[in-house]
Amino acid sequence: MNSVGQIEKKTQQRIVALFQQQLGYDYLGDWIERASNANIEAALLRDWLLKQGVAENLISRALFELNKVANDAGKSLYDRNKAVYELLRYGVKVRPDIGENTQTVWLIDWKQPESNHFAIAEEVTIKGANAKASTKRPDIVLYVNGIALGVLELKRSVNAVNQGIRQNLDNQKAEFIQPFFATQQLVMAGNDTQGLRYGTIETGEKYYLTWKEDSLVENLLDRHVLQVCNKPRLLELIHDFVVFDSGTKKLCRQNQYFGVRAAQVFLRRREGGIIWHTQGSGKSLTMVWLTKWIRENITDSRVLIVTDRTELDEQIERVFKGVNEDIYRATSGADLIEKLNTPAPWLLCSLIHKFGGKEEADVEGFIEELRKSLPPDFRAKGDLYVFVDECHRTQSGDLHKAMKAILPNAVFIGFTGTPLLKADKQKSIEVFGRYIHTYKFNEAVADGVVLDLRYEARDIDQNIGSQKKIDQWFEAETKGLNDLAKAQLKQRWGTMQKVLSSQSRLEKIVADILLDMAIKPRLADGRGNAMLVTSSIFEACKCYELFCKAGMGEKCAIVTSYKPSPSDIKGEATGEGLTEKLRQYEIYKKMLGDRDPETFEKEVKQKFIKEPGQMRLLIVVDKLLTGFDAPSATYLYIDKQMRDHGLFQAICRVNRLDGEDKRYGYIIDYKDLFKQLEGAIGDYTSDALDGFDKEDVAGLLENRLEKAVEDLEEAREAVKALCEPVEQPKDTPAYRRYFCALESGNAEQLKANEPKRLNLYKLTATLIRCFANLANELDEAGYSAKEGAELKAEVEHFTKVRDEVKLASGDYIDLKVYEPGMRFLIDTYIRAEDSEKVSAFDDMSLIQLIVERGVDAVDQLPKGIRENHEAVAETIENNVRKLIIDESPINPKYYESMSALLDALIAQRKENALSYQEYLQKIVELTQQAKNPGGASQYPAAISTPGRQALYDNLGKDEALALAVDVAVLSHRQDDWRGNAFKTRRVRLAIKEALDAAGQELSEASVLDSVLELVKSQHGY
Repeated sequence: MNSVGQIEKKTQQRIVALFQQQLGYDYLGDWIERASNANIEAALLRDWLLKQGVAENLISRALFELNKVANDAGKSLYDRNKAVYELLRYGVKVRPDIGENTQTVWLIDWKQPESNHFAIAEEVTIKGANAKASTKRPDIVLYVNGIALGVLELKRSVNAVNQGIRQNLDNQKAEFIQPFFATQQLVMAGNDTQGLRYGTIETGEKYYLTWKEDSLVENLLDRHVLQVCNKPRLLELIHDFVVFDSGTKKLCRQNQYFGVRAAQVFLRRREGGIIWHTQGSGKSLTMVWLTKWIRENITDSRVLIVTDRTELDEQIERVFKGVNEDIYRATSGADLIEKLNTPAPWLLCSLIHKFGGKEEADVEGFIEELRKSLPPDFRAKGDLYVFVDECHRTQSGDLHKAMKAILPNAVFIGFTGTPLLKADKQKSIEVFGRYIHTYKFNEAVADGVVLDLRYEARDIDQNIGSQKKIDQWFEAETKGLNDLAKAQLKQRWGTMQKVLSSQSRLEKIVADILLDMAIKPRLADGRGNAMLVTSSIFEACKCYELFCKAGMGEKCAIVTSYKPSPSDIKGEATGEGLTEKLRQYEIYKKMLGDRDPETFEKEVKQKFIKEPGQMRLLIVVDKLLTGFDAPSATYLYIDKQMRDHGLFQAICRVNRLDGEDKRYGYIIDYKDLFKQLEGAIGDYTSDALDGFDKEDVAGLLENRLEKAVEDLEEAREAVKALCEPVEQPKDTPAYRRYFCALESGNAEQLKANEPKRLNLYKLTATLIRCFANLANELDEAGYSAKEGAELKAEVEHFTKVRDEVKLASGDYIDLKVYEPGMRFLIDTYIRAEDSEKVSAFDDMSLIQLIVERGVDAVDQLPKGIRENHEAVAETIENNVRKLIIDESPINPKYYESMSALLDALIAQRKENALSYQEYLQKIVELTQQAKNPGGASQYPAAISTPGRQALYDNLGKDEALALAVDVAVLSHRQDDWRGNAFKTRRVRLAIKEALDAAGQELSEASVLDSVLELVKSQHGY
């Protein structure tokens, strides 16, 4: 039996059977009619606890505590769920009696998954949260020991899984069954096509996750359910991979799960190593989950996390506290040594502190302080595990060696978000150990964890305007100097030349970015933002000055390590103008206003992240380019020499997810860092990334030109494939027959071919857009001059085909609906050599032209149509036919006669009974009659409005009756009567009375309804 598009119920039946037969869950039943459904099934939980040997009085107290927490209406869903999770994870602490010691009642046996009672129920009807809330019915609910821990919404294969996700989100609202989710840990949705998506409470749609693990099970939904919901895995995910982080509950991604699992194997045998999970894939939380596992599974264990960024140090502290773990933050190297020398605390984090006013973490200073702080009998207490963040950095090797000497028995694990340099790879592996787990950039892109990147190199040449004038100036200014002084000045002048030409170059870059801000996706609408990386703080200031002159001063800012101080400009004044330091100082001070640099940076960063339309561009040198706290952007403009890790981390600023309309991160490279002009994808590692092994950075960058060529060729093939069935010689009549109608004016054929025409318009628009993206770079994209000319001709040809088909079919209405940007591209790149533009149609349709200009309207048709009499005739006939079809409801009888006249005229033309000029004259007259019914026939004087004329034509040309109905409608209609059943009924009764009063046998329901519909179609009523 064919299972394509299988109905939802069938899918549900199969999944219910899978839970029972393959996963070993009990089936509790179809609970659609069951009255007392709840997220805590007390009878089931009580029975299970009794089997575990828990005393009755303890069970009652534990149930009371659980229900009290789960049903605390004074708390938010997040807080209730967190409180329930703590009872599940750490047990319920109760006293058997007053004065007795506290005992822990475990609601779940985490150590022996199979000893728990796993069950499912389907169609679980849950009453609304209160009298005002609506009842909902989740498809499948997973119960462990009677506690609802999972919910699954299923969709048929032809419906997107997003629909199920949205159902889950709706159900969690206060208007529906929010309290039911107080116990939920996994909130899932799935279908056979996309498989299972999982999240937890309040997980936003775009953050739902997909499990990825090898399996022989072909059906995606079955595979994911078997992998995620098998008993040990389900409990492991809940017990070891949940975190409450700053008001958001999170579950692990599959890379985090398998990374932690792999590390567990290493640590059980006391072996260290490296976890490389690409930027943006959740490395910090991987640390958290691995730390908790170490604490709970390795006796006497202690964990030290070493970072070199305050923000990460703070985040680690916050996240651990979010999962009920206290972490001690060492205040100095000496403080760290003191704490390591005592048994507690078990969990510490330390920042490699800054020394001597340095901006960057000073590893040497940190190591020196550690050594000085060592007491004679120092020995770190406990079984110590040390996590070193950003272990790819060269400094980490030195840090590791020093700490290994201080902590000889510790196990070290290195974490990195970037690949290891070839030069350091072997060394790093020797230092930290082999790779424990890797999750590379291309894997993260494929899983939708981060976005793909698009790369574009832009070249700006620099030339000296007039060497002769420079020499003249030099001679005039250096009179009286000896040769040595002139040589020294000339050397200095050479540097000045670079500065001056650089000013011109920066102007080009700023102009480039301003243009991109006006036309590029996400930049133009204010949804996205950009970062510009400059070579120096001085260059950053000059760029900022240029943006200010362009009126963008309020929407861009410089963020660097520079802090303007009067000492910076001491001794700089010469009376001959501003030096670099003076200009830098003035620009920065003006930008900061009365704010200090730290406050300014914080405000700017927040605005950049939360209000991209108000802070569109950050100009940086080194700051904000590395680390989890660095803000993400859509575009990164690079005008600085960068290499290896710094470059890798910088370009990962733009690969973060940010809404449905952000499909890629864009890199614009002014230094040609990647040497990609030849489009050699295989050479990703040349120059800028040659320190990495090729396989380690595979898939990092998509060459923009190569991708643009690929898109263009796909668009080209699509249009050609659509037009393949068009008969030879593929001229205007052939295209017209294929896309419009074989028989001119045939309404059915015209309608039947509408999908083909819409496809033609869509594919042609895509072709034009793809061509416009490459129009100025055909040579660089690999097209020869001949191929480029052929390509232009093809685009021109299909543009004309589209325009002619639009006109011939009557689909053409108004060219002004095209957005100005697209029109600019078409006019500039495609129509530059076009001998003719259909300008006369900019404001009116062909029908309007015929009405206003008569036979002369034919002269405005495209050349391919107007030079062929048959084509002219069919184009006009199709347009008139469309007009008749569109207007028919307004006056069916009148347009019936118009249609008959058109049929007769077409027949006469085909029989050659009329000359071409006679035919044109008659078709113009018919068009004018069809467009202006009132002026085309002789109506009685009183039948003076379109509404009366329509009634007169359709009520047997009875003048008195038409006027009576007209009066009845006008006197009984009310505002917006067509959309209101009561008001419509009032008009209908008035029409009936008018028909009855005329003594006509016209008041039967079908006739009455047809008159009512006729009246509804009149604009005058």
